[in-house]
This record gives sequence, C-alpha cells and structure tokens, in this order.
Amino acid sequence: MSVGISKIGFFAPDEYISLAELAEQRGVEPGKYLIGIGQERQAVIPLSQDVVSMAANAAKTILDDEDRSSIDMILFGTETGVDNSKSAAIYLQQLLHLNSNIRTVELKQACYGATAGLLLAKDYVTLHPDKKVLVIGADIARYGLNTAGEVTQGGGAIAMIVSANPQILAIEDQTVHLSEDIMDFWRPLDRREAIVDGKYSTEVYLRFFQTVFEEYKTKTSLKLNDFGALVFHLPFTKMGLKALKLVLNQVDEENQEKLLSEFENSRRYNRQVGNLYTGSLYLSLLSLLDNTKLSEGARIGLFSYGSGAEGEFYSGLLQKNYKNHLNIARMTEWLEQRKKISIAQYEEVFNQALPKGEEDFNIESNVKKGQFYFAGLKDQKRIYRAK
Repeated sequence: MSVGISKIGFFAPDEYISLAELAEQRGVEPGKYLIGIGQERQAVIPLSQDVVSMAANAAKTILDDEDRSSIDMILFGTETGVDNSKSAAIYLQQLLHLNSNIRTVELKQACYGATAGLLLAKDYVTLHPDKKVLVIGADIARYGLNTAGEVTQGGGAIAMIVSANPQILAIEDQTVHLSEDIMDFWRPLDRREAIVDGKYSTEVYLRFFQTVFEEYKTKTSLKLNDFGALVFHLPFTKMGLKALKLVLNQVDEENQEKLLSEFENSRRYNRQVGNLYTGSLYLSLLSLLDNTKLSEGARIGLFSYGSGAEGEFYSGLLQKNYKNHLNIARMTEWLEQRKKISIAQYEEVFNQALPKGEEDFNIESNVKKGQFYFAGLKDQKRIYRAK
C-alpha cells in the first residue's frame, strides 16, 4: 500500500507589490532582486488574514464531504502561531466544520514544520489506511521595512490531504534528516520580525542539502539521474538554484538541462508570491506539478530546511493521471487577477498591528480576500468569520 498526497491547495491574499518597484524605492538595482534573489512579486498580507484564516481558505479549495468524514487529524506547521498555548489547528477544525473526534496539533521548527506534519501523517495513515490527515503549512514572513531581508518577505498557506493510495504523489519510505543547534535565523517571543544572518543561513542550507542528499543516495543506491526533478524549500528562489547547481555535475549535460528546466517549473509560483516559510517547499511542489510534463512514475526529490536548523531529504513518485487532481486553472486565474499596490500602501499594511492592551478590536466586515478572515479580538479571544 502506498501513502502520500492526494490533494493540494493554496491560498494567499490577492494584493502584491512589484519587487522592481521596491528596488527603485530602496535605491537598489532591480536586477539584484529579480535575478540575484530570484523574486518578481511579493504577496502582501493584511491584518484581516492570519495563518488560521489563510489555512482555512487553502483547505476550502480541496475538501469535499468524503474528506470531512475521513480526516482523523490536523497537523498544522507554522512559525507564525496566533497563541502561545492554543493550537492553530483547533481554530481550523471549527472553521472547516470537521469532526470533533480528531487530533489537532500545531508543529514548530522554523520552515520545516509542514514536512514534519507530512511525514508524521504518512506514518499515521500507514497504520490507519481508512483515515486521512489534513496537513497545513501557513506563515507570514516578516523581516522589517528597509532591511536586507525585506525582499524575502511574503506569506500564504498550503493545505494537503494525506491518504492511502494517493492520487498525486506517493511518498517513498526512505528519508534522511539532519539537526544541529545553529543560530542562523530566529524570532524571540516578543518580536514580530525575524532575526537572520542571511549569508550564514544560506551556507548552512547548502551544507545541509549536500549532506542529506548524499546520505540519501548511499542509503537507497539511487543516483541523481533517477530523479525527474528536485524541489527545494525556497525562501527566495535563487537559494534553491544554488543548491541544485551543487550536484548537477553528477549527471550528463542532457540531464542537467532537464533538471534545470524542471527547477524553473518548480519556482514559477514562488517568484510571484514570496516566502511562505513552512509552505515554501510545497508551493514549489505545486508549481512543479502544475507546470511540468513529467509522466506517471517519475521520482521527485524534496529538500526541506528549517533554520535553527533541521533538514530532510525524501522522495515521492508521481501517480497515474495526477494532473486530473490539480486545479491548474484556479491558480492561473488567481495569478492573473491579483492587484498590484504601491510601495506606500504596502508599508501602511505592514505597519498595522493588533493593540497591545486588553481592548477589543474589530476589523471591518467588508473584507474581500478569501471566504474566511480574522475579524478581531473580543475579551482577548480571536474571532474568525466566514463571508
């Protein structure tokens, strides 16, 4: 019996900024962002959307009645949690009207959290093949205005249904992971913005990839030319390209071109959205699935990385007619109909924050971004509504 991803959905608010315009405003050559970083647009997350509402909006695009009756657990990967105690998954269970007799757990290890959820879900479904698990990767990436990390902000949510006999990607059993206590990126409890040593973090990311990939090959006897594509955690898309180029000399020129072409397919969406932290790897996977011409049985390698630091490499096999279980038209329509806002408007949205005291706070009910939204605070309780 195989286990893996049967459905995958995505949500981010539909407003964005042009990074060429941001570069102009910051006095930077646009090529530094567009080519050097590998980003074109960046999603702007209003106060009316948080990780819970974005996750609900992403899950809503893929759930049907059969899923609702079979989902036995929600595993919610995020480093932008809305409470220090209460799991974001519990809010999600209520918003989606799922059964009350399910597990609802939030997972945290920087950008690795959704991968932990996905692989734990695989193990659970292997033991309970009649059940499904809803896995979430949702985050809002914040580094601050006029900072080195500003160009790698963004946000959004990925939702995945893990089941037996998956319709999209069957996850293979062998994985290789690596953990080390490293201070390349962190966010203290009293901060909204992350602290990051960008150059050091990139060096660690590349070292982790090489380490786990080489060990994976040793344990499986697979080689690079056994993969139809490699997809990467992409806080910015140039980082994944750097990692891929480290191993391209392991295959001939023809296969190098194929892997580079598939990498371009896999970063198409990330270039338009920005950094999703826990969801970045799986937005890249969705981008590959939507844009590739790879056939049934092709092996996809996935590298997950979470600063602090944890990395893992695993693989999956594309399933028969997997394209039939994607909603390519929806993603294309969303990308085409987004609204560009000015840098001044983006800065205004970025600076909005919840009150620090105990006062109630309301967000206007005419919110247009998504079916679910964060409506404010009442007696220090978070309020979510559906339109």
